Amino acid sequence: MTIKVLVVDDSALIREVLARMLTRDGDITVVGTATDPIEAREKIKQLNPDVVTLDIEMPNMNGLDFLEKLMRLRPMPVVMVSTLTKKGASETLLALELGAVDFVAKPSAEFAGGLDAFGAGLRDKIRDAARTDVRGAAVRIEAPKVAVKTAAAPEGALIAIGASTGGVEAIRTVLTNMPADCPPIVIAQHMPAGFTGRFAARLDELCALKVTEAEDRQPLERGHAYVARGDYHLRVERSSGQLKARLSQDELASGHRPSVDVLFESVAKAVGSMAVGAILTGMGRDGARGLKLMRDAGAYTVGQSQASALVYGMPRVAFEEGAVVEQAPVELIAGKLANALVRLRSAA
Repeated sequence: MTIKVLVVDDSALIREVLARMLTRDGDITVVGTATDPIEAREKIKQLNPDVVTLDIEMPNMNGLDFLEKLMRLRPMPVVMVSTLTKKGASETLLALELGAVDFVAKPSAEFAGGLDAFGAGLRDKIRDAARTDVRGAAVRIEAPKVAVKTAAAPEGALIAIGASTGGVEAIRTVLTNMPADCPPIVIAQHMPAGFTGRFAARLDELCALKVTEAEDRQPLERGHAYVARGDYHLRVERSSGQLKARLSQDELASGHRPSVDVLFESVAKAVGSMAVGAILTGMGRDGARGLKLMRDAGAYTVGQSQASALVYGMPRVAFEEGAVVEQAPVELIAGKLANALVRLRSAA
């Protein structure tokens, strides 16, 4: 079945580039373009696209204002086309909070990997977006905030979280339910360089925890969460009796860098049964193998349930391969992790 896309951007060049890239494989059709949200509103009514690509800076109405209205009145999959700047990263994260499925960094003359790599990534994100249950997500009622206590967690414990499409909001939900005294948390979210710093800063604003981008050889401390840097693998190692972050740019794993598999595999090796792990929303299978290694090493593992996941891909594969002890709605995952940590203390 062909995926119908509406491209919304005030730049004629960008509209042309996106249309050319999207239609290359034949399974995606650009049914129309719009130069601003006013025109886009009419085109959506006329053309009923499956997915919309949306710029942020446009005349007549800001893309974020349009997105907010669209998700409230006619929820549909939206992929943001963002500028790779600090301001662009902040606006992109806000767009994801408002309901956008995913984003791509707007191509430029010095785009890493060239336009072919950009086009392949864009097409994959459009395909993923077309499969998402945006309408279901829009009507879900977020559960009340749960009081979670992890003060009983033993020293040496660690929490590992992995996610992809939809993960920005899922990770926020988990972390805002975690108390300031929890064991260190390491996070691999599929996100390019230039965006992970702002993602960590946004989480830091919202959470009781201290959230930062991970730095190489950084000791992992209680009450802190560490986000893998875009274009870097994050691993955990034990050195001089202390858990530390290690960053590297070795080859892609499971198609990604950062890779959830790489992080989880290192946690299984360095932390073993003292770890707990969660795999959240995302397309593909990254994380399933690593989470299975964690479970085999004695760690408690949980996967986001299908009903609460924007994209039930990574959690589904992990479940099917026996990598998760149980599945749970995203708003209950913090409590599940905390309870497992308390059981670790009791066992010790």
